[in-house]
Amino acid sequence: MTLRTKRKSVSENRIRTSVFRILNTNRLCSIATVAPGNRAHINTAFFAYSPALELYFLSDPDSLHSRNLSALPSMAMTIFDSRQSWDDPGRGIQLFGTGRKTWGVQASRAERTYADRFPSFARWLRGRSAAEREQAARLRSYAFFRFMPNRVKVLDEAEFGGAAFVVARVIRRGGPSGRDRPRLAWHSTEVLVPGDGETEEKRRR
Repeated sequence: MTLRTKRKSVSENRIRTSVFRILNTNRLCSIATVAPGNRAHINTAFFAYSPALELYFLSDPDSLHSRNLSALPSMAMTIFDSRQSWDDPGRGIQLFGTGRKTWGVQASRAERTYADRFPSFARWLRGRSAAEREQAARLRSYAFFRFMPNRVKVLDEAEFGGAAFVVARVIRRGGPSGRDRPRLAWHSTEVLVPGDGETEEKRRR
């Protein structure tokens, strides 16, 4: 397989529609962080998201990935439906940016966003039985983290074609921490082609 870059741009509306369709239809993500010694680390978490493309997850502050983010906020995330068949049009997204523990108003916003997506979470926090109060105490010992992507890489073969990865920059008003709806500016489209891509390109000329 050869990687070829297409010059034709993709509209922001198509990219946005695809990104939020993938976010809306999935609940789990894989999170990559940098561990001490520049070693790779990965974990899985449930996530929620906002229209401003802020992604939130709940985690034990003492877990390795949480400690990794405290030391170095660089992180990446993948989101996809693992039930996809091998021969069906593929769909998934890779996101790259920074993740940090939330505090104060930001933490309250994260909790509301998460509870809207996972009603059981809010129900457990309001629980009255001994078991529910124990579960609520455990949940309250965790912290919400906010992931702010600055780049996305989308595989949506039904939308963009087979083996095509659309890369877009996430441009936020007010800088990296802005909460307004960001722009998803097309950067490039990478396509995997079989055989010798250079030879095939010469033949088309």
